[in-house]
Amino acid sequence: MTQLTMRPGTDTVAEPGSTPAPRPGRRTRSRADDGTPRRILRALGLLAASVVFLYPFLWLVSASLKPSEDVFDNVLIPDVWQWANYSEIWTAVPLLTWIGNSVLVTLAAAVTVTVSSAVVAFGFAYFRFPGRDALFALVIGTMMLPAVVTMVPQYLIWNWLHLASSQIPLWAPNLFGSAFYIFLLRQFFLGLPRELFEAARVDGAGYWTLFWRIAAPLCRPALIVTFIFEIQAAWTDLVRPLIYLRDPELYTVPRGLKAVLDQFGEGGEMRWEIVCAASLVVTLPMIIAFFVCQRHFTDGIATTGSKS
Repeated sequence: MTQLTMRPGTDTVAEPGSTPAPRPGRRTRSRADDGTPRRILRALGLLAASVVFLYPFLWLVSASLKPSEDVFDNVLIPDVWQWANYSEIWTAVPLLTWIGNSVLVTLAAAVTVTVSSAVVAFGFAYFRFPGRDALFALVIGTMMLPAVVTMVPQYLIWNWLHLASSQIPLWAPNLFGSAFYIFLLRQFFLGLPRELFEAARVDGAGYWTLFWRIAAPLCRPALIVTFIFEIQAAWTDLVRPLIYLRDPELYTVPRGLKAVLDQFGEGGEMRWEIVCAASLVVTLPMIIAFFVCQRHFTDGIATTGSKS
């Protein structure tokens, strides 16, 4: 037998398989019609923001391919394509040597500061001892200390060690960690369940095992973010290379670009197309590194300070 049911709120009978009628006073709209204008506005906003951020890079690419007199004409498509600018910069200065120096210094700085900061942060997060909070506040307080205050004392120390004219002062201070990275990593370590460490201690695990086998793998997004931040900071650092590096064979990329400005600016005529070509060449590694590490970077930022 066919079973008839009453439609809610009506006096009509609904047969099985029939489509319920809409309630009075409620308008129905398709989901596509409701979201399409919003998606279009969002896409237009992102497109406008992309143009704003991409224009300086496109201008740099265009200027690096122009003759000297056309660099500042604000035309993105050059009338004359001068590819010789790139061959000239490679032959005029040891750019490949500078890039190699920057790679070595950057990797050394990123690895040392990531490991040292993680060890200190794990100590502040796991161990409970008198004065821990005061000591951590003292570490965070060093972030308020301007870098220029410590430049002269650091130089005197490295000069006393006869290392002031080497690349070691560019990365060796990272062996003592960074206050910002210590704070960032400590927040991750505090989010880990303490029961994991207590269970490992019961099984006979040492403190180094707790850090290396449990804490570090679980906080890998934060470690990757720290590593990427320091790569960007070390690659673009100009102040310390200006202070310590004297030999052109030891120059990093920023110090080398400063030398390019000095070299091609002599005589009152700046070769801006050469400077733009060199700047573009040394910028490409950072762009490639960002696209390679983009997923890890966004994951680390999205989970910063989150609880497990």
